[in-house]
Amino acid sequence: MLALKLAYRNLMGARLRTWLNVIVLSFSFIVIIWNKGLLEGWNQQARRDTINWEIGGGQYWHEKYDPYDPFTIEDSHGKLSEMMQMAVEQSTLTPILISQATMYPEGRIQNVLLKGVDSGQTLIDLPTAYLDTDIDEIPAIIGKRVARSSKLNISDYVTVRWRDVNGTFDAAEMQIVHIFKTNVPTLDNGILWIPLERHREMMQMPDEATILVTGKEKGFIGSIIGWDFKDHYFLLTEIREMIEMKSVSGSVFFIILLSLAMLAIFDTQVLSIFRRQKEIGTHIALGMTRGQVVTLFTVEGAMHAVLAAILAAIYGIPMLMYQASKGWTMPAGTDDYGLTIAEIIYPAYSLGLVIGTTLIVLITTTIVSYLPARRISKMKPTDAIRGKIQ
Repeated sequence: MLALKLAYRNLMGARLRTWLNVIVLSFSFIVIIWNKGLLEGWNQQARRDTINWEIGGGQYWHEKYDPYDPFTIEDSHGKLSEMMQMAVEQSTLTPILISQATMYPEGRIQNVLLKGVDSGQTLIDLPTAYLDTDIDEIPAIIGKRVARSSKLNISDYVTVRWRDVNGTFDAAEMQIVHIFKTNVPTLDNGILWIPLERHREMMQMPDEATILVTGKEKGFIGSIIGWDFKDHYFLLTEIREMIEMKSVSGSVFFIILLSLAMLAIFDTQVLSIFRRQKEIGTHIALGMTRGQVVTLFTVEGAMHAVLAAILAAIYGIPMLMYQASKGWTMPAGTDDYGLTIAEIIYPAYSLGLVIGTTLIVLITTTIVSYLPARRISKMKPTDAIRGKIQ
């Protein structure tokens, strides 16, 4: 208790030097918490949007399907069994049939994927209800990215050519009935969504599908022969790896920022010990052990982190709360990066993040303060009083 009182009195006596260190440390607190919160907010939004819009509770993939190998698409389809058909009727599964095609918007050639989906499905947020229409042409919905790149609008017609299961080429007119906006680019980039039954007729694949989406509450419903279940951990791998990579790159900046603050505290402690030799010798001469004096100077350095945490809370909490409510607006063009990222990211700050950051800074500051204070244990009281130091 005595060490705390003496440490606080000495810090207040240093005035400007103390507050400069405290301000720099508090800035480190805020930057670390803000950046980590921003990444966690992005992670939560990306996971939530991907689950709601695309993967539901998980997906069953045809055993030959590989989304990264376009040569597998031609053979990656299979007929649904009676059990699977029953699950579809009970809205436990939603089948999606995938095939390759070419469309000709305004005379240009553009490779696309045709994805057939049930217009009445409710397991994912894709607005498939717009496909339930009585027009003569094949209705299609597209995302804003496809609409922008192909210059298509609602009610426009586009010619699409495909090759069916027998290798026969065919073509038809499709009408764009809706353009949706989503943060999930894998639902948008180069994809035309059409009614499942129309797609099966075009490809001559009755009752077949490429992937089966499960409900968010159900997830895995049992093993299905010829189909591989992919859970959230697998399907969200890209998002998880991207967040981890961003965390590592952000950590480099944190280390640099924290190192500068620690260097300032280290220099302050070295200068303090050098200038206060007579005071150290007096403490030892009056009965304080060398360990107690080392503890005093270590506590002084550690209190920089305590004061910095208090200062950071005073101006940081309102600022971070405002940021969490208003969000961080991403620059234009980020939706073309191929990442699941919203236009506005809302940071997510957890109690663990705040406590963890505080402990890291406090422990680091304590260690940095202890290193120069070790020299006190080698000082002789008489030499210290005379202003000599070994």
